Amino acid sequence: MKIIKYIFWTLYRIWFYLLMAIPILIMFPFLLISILYEKWYPYFFVLARIWAKFILIGMGFYTKVVYEQKPEKGKSYMFVANHTSMMDIMLMLSINTNPFVFVGKKELAKIPLFGFFYKRTCILVDRTSSKSRMEVFERAQKRLNQGLSICIFPEGGVPDESILLDEFKDGAFRLAKEYEIPIVPVTFYDNKKRFSYSFFSGSPGVLRAKVHFFFETKGQPADLKKTLKPQVRAVILKELQDNVK
Repeated sequence: MKIIKYIFWTLYRIWFYLLMAIPILIMFPFLLISILYEKWYPYFFVLARIWAKFILIGMGFYTKVVYEQKPEKGKSYMFVANHTSMMDIMLMLSINTNPFVFVGKKELAKIPLFGFFYKRTCILVDRTSSKSRMEVFERAQKRLNQGLSICIFPEGGVPDESILLDEFKDGAFRLAKEYEIPIVPVTFYDNKKRFSYSFFSGSPGVLRAKVHFFFETKGQPADLKKTLKPQVRAVILKELQDNVK
């Protein structure tokens, strides 16, 4: 029985990378055109959502999303969520229609084909470099000035399998307060179980998500960022504690 499971998991991982590549190859000319100018990013975002949904369906995942509050069209937000899986990227793209830019680790740029577009459209960060972290802040500011939203996984990486939710970094909250944009907490319940970073794991099934009530920053005290971080983390942590099976 164990051998069958290991064979399934191996094939499942291979299938995932095939699914990542197929729509990119099919849409390659359109993707290439959409990244020629930064102002064309919203068109790229539409294609990225198609790519994400193709992968989710192909992997046998179906999504269930609860919205306590929905983002308004044309407004900028700071989306923050717990980070446990490659599926976090696809699910976040799937559930949000407001164009946003990911802030993500530079290592993903090494993935063939996917990495080509990733490094040209996302804000890459080397978390070991203070200079890189400052550059992230500057690039995020530029994107917000263009009317886009930002998505950051504030744990700063994928925590150990035993950690339900790691401590949050400051970046997302500093940006949100400076630009007075709402923070949108998002909880992913099943991504770790369905497709974690452990190679021998995963299975088709439901991917649940919850978009929580927003945290407003406009007109709030200057030291708000100090209290925002623990408050937002507490919302996601409680949701995970109450609902993760």
